[in-house]
Amino acid sequence: ISVYARDVGGRQVSLRIRDNGSGVDPEIRDKIFVPGMTTKSGGWGVGLALSRRIVGGVPKGGIELLESSGGTTFQIRLPVADE
Repeated sequence: ISVYARDVGGRQVSLRIRDNGSGVDPEIRDKIFVPGMTTKSGGWGVGLALSRRIVGGVPKGGIELLESSGGTTFQIRLPVADE
């Protein structure tokens, strides 16, 4: 897993989290953040749904699945904290 952080115009921070796994099946891309969605036999399917709810609860925050060849990349955007 690789994590990259960068400043976006002095107002936001972009975090990209990438793995080198098999990626996300195109058939479930639109459902990946839906509560209960899982490809695991023992999973509950709440991790990404909860992550989106937490990050989306921050003003101007967001999380998205990015296109990637090989592996999976998520981008989280958060506002820069006031000093």
